[in-house]
Amino acid sequence: MSAVRADAAPALRPLRESDLDAVMAIENRAYPFPWTRGIFRDCLQAGYPAWLLLEGDAVSGYAIISLAVGEVHVLNICVAPERQGRGLGRFLLRALLKHARDRKAERVFLEVRPSNPGAKALYESEGFNEIGRRPRYYPARDGREDAIVMAMELVDGEVERMPPL
Repeated sequence: MSAVRADAAPALRPLRESDLDAVMAIENRAYPFPWTRGIFRDCLQAGYPAWLLLEGDAVSGYAIISLAVGEVHVLNICVAPERQGRGLGRFLLRALLKHARDRKAERVFLEVRPSNPGAKALYESEGFNEIGRRPRYYPARDGREDAIVMAMELVDGEVERMPPL
């Protein structure tokens, strides 16, 4: 993986199967129970919208969503642990929300672990609300962990009104 230049602005491009080595390297560092390469490959083969987050030529994160009539589900959104805390997750999330709105989605759903307060705070700060729980949804060291289900209603022009990063 390339070193990140200090002046490299974040950019997105479509995620390709050839990117999976870089994606898996981040996924394995970021999560104690990472997705498998097969899950990523299946998402790409199913045609789910997916992006690679780049800073210069360095891979800093990625995101995958599913899109159905009127709804988007954030399946995976991740920033490399060493790049977190710099606004890249917010940049990636806002790009997903813009994509959703551009496709006429009316709401966006996601699940987040209660043990990931940073992600939950990010989602809440961008307008997501907790709408429920999925009991024992995630694997955890001591068995299973619930998922907090969050949702956001999309309104025309909403992304443009967000404060700058």
